Parts: sequence; C-alpha cells; structure tokens
Amino acid sequence: MAGCASTEPAAPPERLGLKLSPASLGASISLQQHLTVERNGRTDQLDAALEIDPKELNMVGLALGQRVLTLHYDGKTLESWRHRMLPSQVRADDVLEDTQLTLWPVEAIRKALPEGWKIEQQGLRRTLLRDGVPVTVIVYSNASPWSGKVELTNIRYHYRLTIESVGGDSSSTPIKIAAP
Repeated sequence: MAGCASTEPAAPPERLGLKLSPASLGASISLQQHLTVERNGRTDQLDAALEIDPKELNMVGLALGQRVLTLHYDGKTLESWRHRMLPSQVRADDVLEDTQLTLWPVEAIRKALPEGWKIEQQGLRRTLLRDGVPVTVIVYSNASPWSGKVELTNIRYHYRLTIESVGGDSSSTPIKIAAP
C-alpha cells in the first residue's frame, strides 16, 4: 500500500485574497518606495511609485531602471502588466495584498477578513493569523505606515519584504499605527 502513496508535494495553502477598496485607506497618498524581497536565499530589489486615492491604486515597479511591473486597481478589477524578467513568484494579487496589509488601517482589514482569519495590532507590530496560526508579521519603524521602514515577513510563503519609503506626500491626515 505504501508504494501507491502519492509523492507529489502538497499544494501551497491559499493566500488570503485581500482586495479592499482604495477608499477604505482613508487618505490619498503618493509614495516612492524601495522594496527588498528575500526568498530562498535570493534577494531582489525594486523601486516603486505608489499612488492611492479614494478611486484607485496605481503602482509602477522599476528594476535596473526598467519598468517590470504595473498595477491598477479600482476597487473591483486588478489590472497588471509584468516584465518577463520579474520572478514568477511575484504575482499582482500578492503585491496588492501585501500593500494593503501594510498600509490600510487594521479595522478596515479586520472587517474584510473571511472566517478563520484574524489580524492583531500591538504597538508597531501587526500579525495576520489563520486559525490562530501566524501567517504574516509586519513591523513598522514608526507610527505612520507610509514613512520609514516596514518589514513584512510572510511565514507561510517563506519570504521577507522590506519597504523603505524614500519620499511621499499625503493629502489627508495619515492613519497612525497604534502606539505601544
């Protein structure tokens, strides 16, 4: 009987699939960011321009001065373009989800979570859990999620994303992360 057992690796668990409306951010922002992704001993870097207003989210990613990723999300439809040099693990849905997990207010995220998912905020640390098990941990360098450095560690998919905002403007009062 053991010889008949499947040796195929198990499919990875599903992602959360978070897709919040741009308006639920509660602000309009324009940021320049430097992203560093560490996965399987490999480090990739990307510069990004991110603009969010109540109607839409737009992001352009550049690597070595060349456009490698474009995202447009209007709260209903996510449109994307990717350069063939971009690693296949970088998916538009995941980029949107990580962006929203790091920037959106915890209450907006909490309201959108499906059954079995939970998000906790303690000081400058945010934890996303599935059935009580941590999936993603986000640590902020300061109380504003769109300034300074943010480190997102995705435990389930084994990668770390470091976001450094190098310039930005907010036309609304920033949503502050809860202080310790």
